[in-house]
This record gives sequence, structure tokens and C-alpha cells, in this order.
Amino acid sequence: MSPLHFSFYSAFTFSSLGLAFHRTHLISALLCLESMMLSMFIPLSMWPVQNQTPSFTITPILMLAFSACEAGTGLAMLVASTRTHGSDHLHNLNLLQC
Repeated sequence: MSPLHFSFYSAFTFSSLGLAFHRTHLISALLCLESMMLSMFIPLSMWPVQNQTPSFTITPILMLAFSACEAGTGLAMLVASTRTHGSDHLHNLNLLQC
């Protein structure tokens, strides 16, 4: 495994571990999700260049579009939960109270 691949795998692993273990604030969960998307976007954008295949060049752009939609939805949820509950702590959010 090359050091470049190892760095992408470790970035994805660390961000997923951060999402799993440090779930106190909604903004930290959103940042972990964004770092997971970024660690998947960079290898996907480098893969067609390394293999010299032009057919997969649209895949990173679609992933980036979905990542932007996810970020916008997450920030809207952050603003809505802060307005209704007064903070962005995840333990205040309960699906049974909706």
C-alpha cells in the first residue's frame, strides 16, 4: 500500500472514529461527515488520472454535489435545532419528542 493510499484510508478512519466517539455537538458530527466526504473525494478525483480513463471523471463531481447538499441540510438542521432547543448538543435531540 502506498503512503498516499494509507493517508486517505487513515483520514477516513479517523473521521469515522471521531463521528462514533465524539458525538457531543451537532457541529462536530457535521465536520466529521465533511472530512469523510473529503477523504473519499480526493482519491475519486485522482483515480481517473492514474488509470487514464475519461469515463469516470463525472463521479467526483456528483459526489461533491451530494456533499454540498449534505452540508446545506446539516447546517439547516443545526440552525433549526439551535433555535428550538437552545443548543446544538446531540443529547438534547430526541426523535420520540418530534
